[in-house]
Amino acid sequence: MEMKDFEDAVRELADALRARGWRIACAESCSGGLIAGACTQLAGSSDWFECGFVSYGNAAKTALLGVPEPLLAAQGAVSEAVARAMAEGAIARAAVQLSVAVTGIAGPAGAVPGKPVGTVWLATAGPGGTRAERLQLAGDRDAVRAQTVAAAVQRLTERARDGA
Repeated sequence: MEMKDFEDAVRELADALRARGWRIACAESCSGGLIAGACTQLAGSSDWFECGFVSYGNAAKTALLGVPEPLLAAQGAVSEAVARAMAEGAIARAAVQLSVAVTGIAGPAGAVPGKPVGTVWLATAGPGGTRAERLQLAGDRDAVRAQTVAAAVQRLTERARDGA
């Protein structure tokens, strides 16, 4: 996976964000900073990209994004509730208009009952509230992570265009 593979999609995101005067933040677990990397690969991204939080471990999710420990214990890191809390934590801490969060199982290990490899929860937070969805992605670790980046950029672009 090359960052240039996302260049056109990120350019669309940049245009939508610039049109609104919005800035974004990313809260990443399974993608390990790849969303932020794809965004900042584009020259001029400082106009609309504020920061990225890489919170791979549960303690980092709590310390960096304010995800409550009891929520992590009850729901697990790969859950709708945690993805929502990550997105909301990012938007609150970065003072941006829009955020995206991803948490998932990229593989090859880590699957648990009900959460096979390729399970990713993606959440966005913005003026219209927080939205989350479960993705079930196919392929090896690199493929799952690349599809996660693509989905995150797409959802951010949709929300920036809609203004919600």
